[in-house]
Amino acid sequence: MKVKASNQPGWLFKEEPSHYSFADLERDGRAVWDGVDNNLARQNLRKVRAGDQVLYYHTGKERAIVGEMRVLTAPAADPAREDPKAVVVEVEAVRRWPAPLTLERIKQDPLLKTWDLVRLPRLSVVPVSPDQWRRLLALRS
Repeated sequence: MKVKASNQPGWLFKEEPSHYSFADLERDGRAVWDGVDNNLARQNLRKVRAGDQVLYYHTGKERAIVGEMRVLTAPAADPAREDPKAVVVEVEAVRRWPAPLTLERIKQDPLLKTWDLVRLPRLSVVPVSPDQWRRLLALRS
């Protein structure tokens, strides 16, 4: 199992699968990640860098991490919106996880109970520390 580099930040991006699922990203290969409106989520998105690894989380009824993607571009102003604070990044699919890792399972883990995914459930762009990333990979197995 390949473990992510400890000096590279990781992220979790949330999306409603009925809007744009991981399967859609796999089909498209790459996509512009846009539509982030929450101020803290936007602040997090501005910290994302090309090459960063991202966990893809399905919201709604599924509520689970379902795959991984990679950021291809640095954050940029959203050309489709007049909001000067709106930012986008381009991402590509990396791999689908063999089985979804549910929020219920994540909440049961003592090492993840203080993670922003658990504490701030409406936040759509969440940082993932190297220790959290390693733990999530272990839980996935």
